[in-house]
Amino acid sequence: MSEAEAGFALPDIPAVADVDPATTDLASLKASQRMKIPRQAMACQEPEARTRNFREVALGFSAEQARIEAARCLQCKTPHCVEGCPVGIDIPAFIKQIEAGRPQEAGRILKAYSPLPSVCGRVCPQEKQCEARCVVGVRGEPVAIGRLERFAGDALLDGETLLPDVAPPTGKRVAVVGAGPAGLTVAGELARKGHKVTVFDAFPKPGGVLLYGIPEFRLPNAIVDAEVRALQGLGVGFVMNTLVGRALSLAELRKDYDAVFLGTGAGLPKMLGIPGEDLKGVYTANEFLTRVNLMRADRFPDHGTPVTVGKHVIVVGCGNTAMDAARCAKRLGAEVTVAYRRSVAESTARREELEHAMEEGIIFRWLHTPIELIGDERGWLREASCAVMELTEPGPDGRRGVRDTGERLVLPCETIIIALGCAVNPLLPRTESGLRTLRGGVVVVDEATGETSLPGVYAGGDVITGGATVILAMGQGHRAAEAMHARLMA
Repeated sequence: MSEAEAGFALPDIPAVADVDPATTDLASLKASQRMKIPRQAMACQEPEARTRNFREVALGFSAEQARIEAARCLQCKTPHCVEGCPVGIDIPAFIKQIEAGRPQEAGRILKAYSPLPSVCGRVCPQEKQCEARCVVGVRGEPVAIGRLERFAGDALLDGETLLPDVAPPTGKRVAVVGAGPAGLTVAGELARKGHKVTVFDAFPKPGGVLLYGIPEFRLPNAIVDAEVRALQGLGVGFVMNTLVGRALSLAELRKDYDAVFLGTGAGLPKMLGIPGEDLKGVYTANEFLTRVNLMRADRFPDHGTPVTVGKHVIVVGCGNTAMDAARCAKRLGAEVTVAYRRSVAESTARREELEHAMEEGIIFRWLHTPIELIGDERGWLREASCAVMELTEPGPDGRRGVRDTGERLVLPCETIIIALGCAVNPLLPRTESGLRTLRGGVVVVDEATGETSLPGVYAGGDVITGGATVILAMGQGHRAAEAMHARLMA
C-alpha cells in the first residue's frame, strides 16, 4: 500500500510517546502525533491465578485506554481495515465514537453490521484480517481494532438496551437451522428487515460453537446469552433440542417456511486413525469442550456431567481448539502437553492463544505425533508412543510437509484429546438427496448468494467451508441474508 493510497504521508518517527486523555484534546492530534502513541496493553489475570479458575483471562480496556487506543486511528481516506473485515464494519466510524467518549454510540454502529460485536471482539483473528490491513502497522503496531470492538460491544450490553429499528412485518417466514455464528447473523439481519425468523438447534441453548466450543475464560457464556437476548428482542424465536434431519426434515421446513438457511457447522471430529483410539480416556476436542463448556463438567459433581482428566494429558494439534482444550485440562488440574507434528511456525492457533498457553505452563512438543496409544488391562489409556518428525522442503503451495525420522518417544498420559479439526456432519445431505455436496459433506452454494442446489435454501459457515472462523461464518451469513431478503421481497 502506498502512502498516497493511505491518504497521508507516513512520518518517520518512533512510536514512543504517551498521551493523557484528561489533558490532551485527542481530536486535534495530527497524524504524526497519533503515530507516536504506543498500542495499549490489555490487562489479564496473572498466569498462576488464572490456571485455578475459569474466569475470563483478558480483562479488556479501561475507558481511558480505549480512548487512547482509538486516538491511534488515522481515519484514512481509504480505510483498508474495512476491506479486511468479512462483514464490512465501518471501522473508522466506530473508533471515532470511542475517541469522542461515546462508546455506546460506537456499539450501535457495530450492531448495524454485526449482531455479535462483544463476541467477535474476543475471538476473531483480527491480526489476520482488519488489523493486518491497518496502515499504522506499516511502521509500528496496528490499531487494536478487536479490543476496541470488544470495548464498544460491552458498553452497549452494559448500558440501556436500545434495539435497532425493525422494518414493518413482511409476512414472510424464515427458518434458520443452527444457532451458531452464521445462523444468528442471518436471524438478526432478516428480523430487522421485518421477516419472522425461527431458529432451530439440536442443543438446549442458542450459541452453537460459541457456547460448546469456546471456554468461558476466553468467551464468557453471559456475553453470548446477552447477544441472544438482543436477537429475541427483535422477535427472533428459538426452538431448541430439535435435530433437523431427524426430529424435523428439511422438506418439512421448506414446506412451512418461505426460505431456509443452513448453518449447521462442522461437527464431525477427525481422528488419528491409530491403534488404541478405542481406549477409555480418549476424547475428541468437541466432546471434551462440550462437556466442560456447556454441560459444566468443570463443576462436577455439582453438575451431573463428569469428565476424566488424569495426571497427564496430551492434546494433539495446535489450532485454537487445541489451545482451548489444553488450557481447560490445565485448569482441571492436569499436567498438559501439546503434541504437534509440525513446528510453531506452522501452527494455526492465534499468537495470543499460544502465548497464554505457554504462560500457563502448557508443555509443547513440536515435531511429535502419536502413532499408538497403550492401555492397561482394564482398557484405560496409560501411555502414548509418539513419532519424532522433521519438516520437508516447501511444496508448490509453500507449505512444508513432515516425515518420520524413525525416532520414538513414549509419554505417560491418562487422557488424550484429539484436536485435528472437524468435517461437516453428513446427516442433512443423507436425508435430503437434492442437496448438492462435495467430498466430506461440504454443501455447495452459489458464491454470490449462498444459495444451495435447492431453491430457497441457503447455507453458510462451517457447513460450506469445513472448520473456519466465527467472523468468516458471520460474513457468509451476511451474504446469504442479503440474498434471502431480495428473494423474499421479489
